[in-house]
Amino acid sequence: MCEKNKKVSKWLSTVFGDQTIPEYEVNTRTVDILYQLAEASEVRCNETSLLIEDQKQKTSEYQADGVHLQNVVLQGVGLSSGSLSKPASDYLSALVANAKVLGVRDTSLSSFVPAVNNLTNELLESEKTDRRLDRELNALRNKLGSVLVLRKTFQEDIKKTMKAQEVESAKAEERLLNMDFVKAKSKDLSYRNKKAEDQLTSRHMENRISHQALMELCEQVYTLKQEILPLSKKLEPYRDLSPVKKCFIF
Repeated sequence: MCEKNKKVSKWLSTVFGDQTIPEYEVNTRTVDILYQLAEASEVRCNETSLLIEDQKQKTSEYQADGVHLQNVVLQGVGLSSGSLSKPASDYLSALVANAKVLGVRDTSLSSFVPAVNNLTNELLESEKTDRRLDRELNALRNKLGSVLVLRKTFQEDIKKTMKAQEVESAKAEERLLNMDFVKAKSKDLSYRNKKAEDQLTSRHMENRISHQALMELCEQVYTLKQEILPLSKKLEPYRDLSPVKKCFIF
């Protein structure tokens, strides 16, 4: 555990350099993870160093081959770099640059033609890919437009729904207040009714003068009035007679 901590601390110092190392919880799991990262980083750095050394070695070899080929070409035919005219030197430099870009081993026509053909095929494939990507991009733009319109519609619907919910909430709250008022009023009326009943009971009120009894009496009076009405109509002709005549008639 101590060796892992030392290696982790050294690796963190190397990674962050002059910067402050962030604080972290020191426990077995954290140290193990950082130790694995340190080992992986060390392996990657070693591989990178080997790759750099290999590239340096290849560069040196290519430079030596270049010098050798230059000597063979120039000195073999009795020429030197200084004896070439500026246009010829420019053409030669352009030829070498094209050979490097095309990645050919020499500047012969048999090497340039396949390389140019390969680049042409790659260009055609790239153009084909670009056209396909353009079609996909246009389709995505159309879908994006539809999604944005749908999103706007959803937002408007949500606003309307929220507004309707606010109205319904206000109505519900008002109904609750009214219900509370009605409950309180009903409770108060029940209390008053009970109190009045208790008062009537304490005063020994008779049932014959209760509200129900009075309503029944009213109905009886109405019935009697309906029975008397025909008799009153029969007596209408005799109302103007003198009392003596009325006695003779009856």
